[in-house]
Amino acid sequence: MMKSLAYGTALGALIAGSAMAQDIEVKLGVLNDRSGVYADLSGEGSVVAARMAVEDFKASDKGLKVEIISADHQNKPDIGSNIARQWYDEEGVNAILDVPTSSVALAVADITAEKNGVLINSGAGSTALTREQCRATTIHWTYDTAALANGTGGAMTNSGGKKWFFLTADYAFGHSLEENTAKVVEENGGEVVGTVNVPFPAQDFSSFLLQAQGSGADVIGLANAGGDTVNAIKQASEFGITQAGQKLAALLFFVTDVHALGAQTAQGLSLTEAFYWDQNDATRAWSKRFFDTHGSQPTMVQAGVYSGTLAYLAAVEALGSADDGKALVAKIKEMEIEDPLFGTVKVRGDGRAVHDMYLFQVKSPDESTGEWDLYNQISSINGDDAFLPMLDECDFTKM
Repeated sequence: MMKSLAYGTALGALIAGSAMAQDIEVKLGVLNDRSGVYADLSGEGSVVAARMAVEDFKASDKGLKVEIISADHQNKPDIGSNIARQWYDEEGVNAILDVPTSSVALAVADITAEKNGVLINSGAGSTALTREQCRATTIHWTYDTAALANGTGGAMTNSGGKKWFFLTADYAFGHSLEENTAKVVEENGGEVVGTVNVPFPAQDFSSFLLQAQGSGADVIGLANAGGDTVNAIKQASEFGITQAGQKLAALLFFVTDVHALGAQTAQGLSLTEAFYWDQNDATRAWSKRFFDTHGSQPTMVQAGVYSGTLAYLAAVEALGSADDGKALVAKIKEMEIEDPLFGTVKVRGDGRAVHDMYLFQVKSPDESTGEWDLYNQISSINGDDAFLPMLDECDFTKM
């Protein structure tokens, strides 16, 4: 029988019949970029989100003694790996949260499997986390490059953007995003007329943008994220690229990025997200609390850290222990989750958290009623359509 969790007015309440957890020590490590191009979309905001989850779950009332630590992986796999190994071996960390930058996330996933911890990834996008490098101890909570491609790539191709040129961040995430989006473009009758790999991170996009401008592409696909995307959009505007008729596809873009650019520069951009602060009463109420603490509206990555942490704590309570990573992830896969920020969530056998995604368009300055009133929702995408189907060899519920 499926076990059910409802995260609503009785946040974190476990189903009847589960044993109350007593005196369980839980140590969570938030591992992300705290100083570089991804700091705004994850960074300290993800730590705030994890703390909010512990508070809302009422962990201490249930006998869970939860400690949260954090570290900066600087977007470097070797640094992230060393931190993860030290956390598991020396500091007693039970679960690692967030981990943007796919190359770092994939390395941390391997170490987590070796140490029988839990990785609840919210920040990285590579589909390899639940495919080529699927692990029984990994949950990929918020988004991935396939969902982004199915949203923004499909919508822009179907609206007339048939010829694409990609500016691709030269690491695992960028290549995954380009590959997934190119496939969607071609399936919808479009074509890829060129690509260029851009060093990560980058400050100067001028030569790459000029290649894209000269390609004759209808759409310039930005297969990057964070500060790289912001810089590329700013420089494209300075070069008059969009004014001349080419469109930009921000394939991974966050509300903090739009806020940094301003509606005047970002207006009309299409983007795909799993969460927006102003979607409904529940997201607005939670986001107000987050804003009061952190000083900005939450990104989908930060919202995903909150939601994934809630699910993890519920599994710890159900099992009465935080020691067995495989067992905890297996427990989460049994749950039916109604989440206040993501709605209905089902974690598949491969660790992919399936939920709806949304296509948004950035408002014009005239439409916006405030500095964070930035999106119009264009459509929703059913989770089963947004994410890739599960590979049989990654269904750990059958192993």
